[in-house]
Amino acid sequence: MKEQGFDLQKDIGKIANVKMGDRLLVSGILYTVRDKVHRKISDRIRNKESLPFDIKNSTIYYCGPSPKPDGKIVGACGPTTSKRMDRFTPLLLENGLKIMIGKGDRGDDVKNAIVKNKALYLTVTGGAAALLASHVIEFDLVAFDELGPEACYRMVVVDFPCIVAIDSIGSDIYNKNGR
Repeated sequence: MKEQGFDLQKDIGKIANVKMGDRLLVSGILYTVRDKVHRKISDRIRNKESLPFDIKNSTIYYCGPSPKPDGKIVGACGPTTSKRMDRFTPLLLENGLKIMIGKGDRGDDVKNAIVKNKALYLTVTGGAAALLASHVIEFDLVAFDELGPEACYRMVVVDFPCIVAIDSIGSDIYNKNGR
């Protein structure tokens, strides 16, 4: 396993070079997107409506940050279980999503869509939400304020520690056989 920096905007074309088990220090823009926002974005795609952010080549983080304490940019921002988003993920990948960050394994439909669309699924350690928040340098509401912490936020991160769970050829860290 190698550790490397990965700039979400500059290195997006290098997804094929990243392999399962690689440790990435991710920097750049990501969007917090949980269950309810997935449904809203999926509905907008199906209805050919505008999206709250450009999904093409974007990164989403399955996270619902806690309220920010005084003097902090964001509260704790740990990952939520990714499998809950599986029913929406292939559609988002077909529409240009390139990287997802969360925790836990993914279903076969998602893994197939990752391979088909040359994308990545990264995982971060659950239970380290306060530590992960220390890597956030900007945090702004993008859409769906009515959802509170489950709204869509734009986060800018520096050296956000991730592990490649499923790479663009389908190698899967959660599968004993690697695929």
